[in-house]
Amino acid sequence: MEVESLRGKSEKSPMEQPNSSDAARVLRNRRKWRTISFTVIGVLVFIILLVVILAFTAFKAKRPVTTIDDVSLRDLRFSVNLARLQVLLNATFHVNISITNPNKVGFKFKDSNAELSYRDQQVGEVPIPAGKISADQTVPMNLTLTLMADRLISDAKFFSDVMSGELPLSARTEIPGKVNVMNMFRIRVVSTSSCDFTVYLFNSSVGDQNCQYKTQF
Repeated sequence: MEVESLRGKSEKSPMEQPNSSDAARVLRNRRKWRTISFTVIGVLVFIILLVVILAFTAFKAKRPVTTIDDVSLRDLRFSVNLARLQVLLNATFHVNISITNPNKVGFKFKDSNAELSYRDQQVGEVPIPAGKISADQTVPMNLTLTLMADRLISDAKFFSDVMSGELPLSARTEIPGKVNVMNMFRIRVVSTSSCDFTVYLFNSSVGDQNCQYKTQF
């Protein structure tokens, strides 16, 4: 009986050795894939954190600014008929604006326009075509605005302003666009500028310019 028992043990041991070897191999493979998975997850987390940090530091969206650099008279003609209390006025203005993009990425803006107003009443308009401004770039634009005098006839203050020789006007631009940060974050912005100025009719000049600039995300 003892001989058979020993013989049985010797017959079983070769079968048990491969089973324990397979289990060890499976365990090693699990550890290997677990290590690879943790490594991949760690790399992805690092990349995501890096992108977020860059998006809010070096590539943080900044406010593009539109400025009205100068408003000047190109042409002015006016006459006053005191008997009929009528004013004939034709005026054309040069408006020089510049759009500055302080971002590290490009700024795309849509079609917009520049408006000329007299006492909050629009009396002129010129289109500003859509475009793109590269990173850290300033683009100048030269616009021509024509005053539509027929819109001023009905204003009660127009005649008295002309008689005083000082015509209060304002120029305004509103340029909507977006900043695309690393092709992941698209931030919409609206850059607005406005300038109040006075046209001195008797010497055909422009003065008292007061400008304000605003950008909204």
